Amino acid sequence: MKFSFLKIKLLWLLPILSLFISSALQAQDSLLTFVSFDKIKIHYEVKGEGAPVVLVHGFIVDSESWKRSSLYNDLLAGGFKVITLDLRGNGKSDKPHNPEAYENDAEAKDIVALADLLGLKKYSVVGYSRGAIIASRVLLMDARVDKTVLGGMGADFTNPQWPRRIMFYEALMGKETKELEGALKRIKEQGLDQLALAYMQKAQPSTSKAEFSKVKKPVLVICGSEDEDNGSSKELAALIPKSDYVRVPGNHNNASRSKEFSEAVISFINKK
Repeated sequence: MKFSFLKIKLLWLLPILSLFISSALQAQDSLLTFVSFDKIKIHYEVKGEGAPVVLVHGFIVDSESWKRSSLYNDLLAGGFKVITLDLRGNGKSDKPHNPEAYENDAEAKDIVALADLLGLKKYSVVGYSRGAIIASRVLLMDARVDKTVLGGMGADFTNPQWPRRIMFYEALMGKETKELEGALKRIKEQGLDQLALAYMQKAQPSTSKAEFSKVKKPVLVICGSEDEDNGSSKELAALIPKSDYVRVPGNHNNASRSKEFSEAVISFINKK
């Protein structure tokens, strides 16, 4: 009698146990870590099925910032596979404190390594703000990149000695800079790794006008109507032969979260 009762109880628990194991495995599959080319651990997340789109976050944020945008959910609803990662020095990824760890396109190499790991044959890349700078490097480095979106970025970063980059680096290293007091306060309040962020700025890559002139893949340059923080986005688009150029409502901080931004990006990715 006891054996029968125990058997019935086990049979009743099996579906619940199975559901728990399945949920745990799904969670493990969606949020993962891989060891990149130089042993740095990079956290990433994969959601959905379909054509893969890699979202590259900007400065002083991490991949979670995309989840507050219309684009993230619209891509999933549209049948895309959405891939996000915390760039080295950010979020749940390693934050090395040696400047060499960020040099020689290290962040772009992480994205290419992730594409290798996931076995991607073709993918699109969407970068916003500093993420657009890194996305432009991925575009040049990986022939598998189909379409690229450069959001919230003007042509100023084509200059290796971009004054804004140098100003950020020096401020993060301790130089008093009134213009960046708000950004530094935010970094401290959020407990971000200031030294890692400084080294990111020190080693931040530039893509030359000559390099952009040779790009043969489709590129969308998209910027908020009130955003000229990083130079002229129109000038950036003019450097790229097969570029589309779109302005959407908003400033540098909020344009990427808007429905208009999402619609323009998805329309571009879907375009034949």
